[in-house]
Amino acid sequence: MAAGPARLAASVRWALAALALSMLLSSLGTSIANVALPTLALAFHASFQQVQWIVLAYLLAITSLIVSVGRLGDLVGRRRLLLGGIALFTAASVLCGLAPTLGLLIGARALQGLGAAAMMALTMAFVAETVPKARTGSAMGLLGTMSAVGTALGPTLGGVLIAALGWPAVFLVNVPLGLVALLLAYRFLPADRRERGAARPRFDHVGTLLLALSLAAYALAVTTGRGSFGRLNLALLLMAVVGAGVFVLAEGRAAAPLVRPALFRNPLLSAGFAMSALVTTVVMATLVVGPFYLSGALALDAARLGLVMSSGPIVAALVGVPAGRLVDRFGAQRMSVLGLLGMLAGCAALPLTAAGAGVAGYVVPLVVLTAGYALFQAANNTAVMTTVPADQRGVIAGLLSLSRNLGLVTGAALMGALFAFGAATADAAAAGPAAVVAGMRLTFCVATVLIAGTLTIALLSQALARRAAAAA
Repeated sequence: MAAGPARLAASVRWALAALALSMLLSSLGTSIANVALPTLALAFHASFQQVQWIVLAYLLAITSLIVSVGRLGDLVGRRRLLLGGIALFTAASVLCGLAPTLGLLIGARALQGLGAAAMMALTMAFVAETVPKARTGSAMGLLGTMSAVGTALGPTLGGVLIAALGWPAVFLVNVPLGLVALLLAYRFLPADRRERGAARPRFDHVGTLLLALSLAAYALAVTTGRGSFGRLNLALLLMAVVGAGVFVLAEGRAAAPLVRPALFRNPLLSAGFAMSALVTTVVMATLVVGPFYLSGALALDAARLGLVMSSGPIVAALVGVPAGRLVDRFGAQRMSVLGLLGMLAGCAALPLTAAGAGVAGYVVPLVVLTAGYALFQAANNTAVMTTVPADQRGVIAGLLSLSRNLGLVTGAALMGALFAFGAATADAAAAGPAAVVAGMRLTFCVATVLIAGTLTIALLSQALARRAAAAA
């Protein structure tokens, strides 16, 4: 009998390893392909506009389907669907590496994105089933670390693989890792449980289609056009707005909605989604504006620029697990506020230290901002996932991942536009040092305002939650 707890603890650790590897692979799939685009353009004799669909197909599949996949996991079983997602991701990686044409490669990337959507949504949903509630923060911190490692590792690993083995290796590297994740998940994740005699709720096909089309239209509206916003972008944005409105109306009338409208009456839940989108919008500024500032204003060469840019993901990877432990010890609400205060300090310092303090004036605020982001993410994910019913964990995890992805795509467009406006140029690469500094300052001044607004949302939602608890 004494060995039982030890075996249980070991099984939980291996289950977490499966979840962490799934998160690593889905994040790696996002970042590793970017570095291969020039090589792929040459290999397939294609333009940039054509090969960018290798990245867009993956992101569109994740963004448009992640909520639906999460809900489907609630209905048919999360373990079953996560195993299917890992298997699909791995098989699609093989298809990507063997694709003889660009069209087949793009199609395989879309399938890979569908598998990644299941992996992203259901890994967070599984944490509540595999980890004691007192350790949820640590587990969420581990997932955050794996996401950061995947993001940071992708460009470097991709460059090495292309130089040594060619572009197919960028996709085939996922295969052995995917097989390990599949084996661990099959062996150690808890079985799906369903009450005997309980009727299985229906899947909301209409809501799924409306949400997927709306999200795909929005993602295309803000990612196509290479910095310009023309009639096509405007039409897609209008389609997204109309589609979202129809989706809300349909969900209010559906017998078994994809997303229950009542869920958003919980202030901590609705605030958690909004804050996740806002902070990732701000974090995207460092990825979009950072390279132009470091090269255009500080005159860093490619090697030093890459080193400075990697400091953010490295900090996120190092801070993720300790941040989760802080959440377990001091509570998710306190740590989310502390994380936002760190982000506020980092954002406010960046425009003040621009150019005058050199590389250190950029790196130190970036480290503070990124550490605050890692702490906030661990706290916010924990707060959201520990306040939802067990039968809604999949869809809520999907919504949480969706809010992050929407923040990333919105941030890429918004922060890039702000930088160009501040630099008073349509071509950021050709801007002079003074113009680059002006663009950077405007971008991070707006980012500071966004974080201040996010902090206000956090404090108000916590006050409303306390008032509701006192009245209950």
